[in-house]
Amino acid sequence: MTAPRPSRWISVGLWVFAFAGMVVIAGYQRRTGPTWPVSGVSDVPGGGEIAWSLPRSETTGTAARIEIPDPGPGVEATLAWRRYPTEDAFTVIPMEPIDGRRAAQLPTQPPAGKVEYRVELAAPGGLAVSLPSGEAVVLRYKGAVPAAVLVPHVLAMFLGLVVGMRTVLQAARGGWGLKPLAWTTVALLVLGGLVLGPIVQKYAFGAFWTGWPAGADLTDNKVAVMVLGWLAAALSLGRPSVAGRGRRFFVLIAGAVTLAVYLVPHSLRGSTLDYDRVDRGEDPSRAVGTGR
Repeated sequence: MTAPRPSRWISVGLWVFAFAGMVVIAGYQRRTGPTWPVSGVSDVPGGGEIAWSLPRSETTGTAARIEIPDPGPGVEATLAWRRYPTEDAFTVIPMEPIDGRRAAQLPTQPPAGKVEYRVELAAPGGLAVSLPSGEAVVLRYKGAVPAAVLVPHVLAMFLGLVVGMRTVLQAARGGWGLKPLAWTTVALLVLGGLVLGPIVQKYAFGAFWTGWPAGADLTDNKVAVMVLGWLAAALSLGRPSVAGRGRRFFVLIAGAVTLAVYLVPHSLRGSTLDYDRVDRGEDPSRAVGTGR
């Protein structure tokens, strides 16, 4: 028996709940992604403290600007960096005082090129502090992506997440109208993840697809898994042989797969320039791999 159509206010409430869920998940992806800065508050040698934020992404052709609040007179600030992942010796650059801050620049790298760096603060008497105090910050360079491609990609993925969550909520509630919702989810995820996503990646890192079988990019792989999950759910809704509860089960499974996918940090095991191959004379555009 088909579940009754939800009232208008229940339907609106479910859409609001789905949108709120998307905002939470998108925020998590943003904060755990490779472009979110590393931030903290550290003591300054000789007294006081500073709040700092260090970038992890920059566009190829632009030298990444690294700056911190001025730690005070008598404190020397330097920027130590090297290509990542390599065993290069760290290059140390003095950070110059500019408008109440200390700043230096990292040299630009080809798309997918990474550098690791830290800020060192030193005061007379041998007192020293590293920002951050643990592992160095890894910054990745990327090619410029036109807004005409990037914006539709992001919108399609977020709308696909909203509609997908709305579909799951409806399946959990009773199952009315699941088929058009599920196919809309599939269409948005295919557009955002399998059409526009590879174009964005081509601009950014020089390759359309770096997931299986071409590479180990988890972002590409998890998008493919998510689309397959929703495609299976949508197809099950059109099969008379699948009972109502079975159809709802497939939708709920697709929702669980989607949640698991978005809990994986964005760009994990993504595109990375292999500097060993570059040092052997290979064109950087052909020396991009995945997995680190």
